[in-house]
Amino acid sequence: MSTAPLPSDIRLHTKSRTLELVYSDSSFELTAEFLRVHSPSAEVRGHGIGNGVLQTGKKLVGIKGVQPAGNYALKIIFDDGHDSGLYTWEYLHDLCHNHDSYWQRYLQQLADAGESRDGGLIAKG
Repeated sequence: MSTAPLPSDIRLHTKSRTLELVYSDSSFELTAEFLRVHSPSAEVRGHGIGNGVLQTGKKLVGIKGVQPAGNYALKIIFDDGHDSGLYTWEYLHDLCHNHDSYWQRYLQQLADAGESRDGGLIAKG
C-alpha cells in the first residue's frame, strides 16, 4: 500500500507543456520533458540495474493525454508516441519533491554523454 498522498487535482496545461499536481498542502508543475526523461517504463529505465537509456532530444515533447491506471497510477501519453510508463502516486510524489536534484542529475548525464536536450551531439573542443 502506497504511503504517498494522492493529489486532490491534476491539471494538464498543454500550452506550457506541464502537468500540475495539487496536494492538500502544495502544488507542483512538472514539465513534459522532465516526466518523459524520468519515465518509469522499461524503455527508459532498462530491464535491470544500470541498463537505463539516456533520453535525449525531449526538450519540446508535449503531453497528449493523461489516463488513470486503476487507483494507483497515471498513464501519461506523450506526443512523441511514448505511453508505456505507469507513474504511480508514490513515484509522482517523489518526482515532485526531488525535482531539482533529479533534473540536475539528468543534465549532468547529458553533459557527460556529450548529448543535449535538443537531441544533437555537443561538440567538445
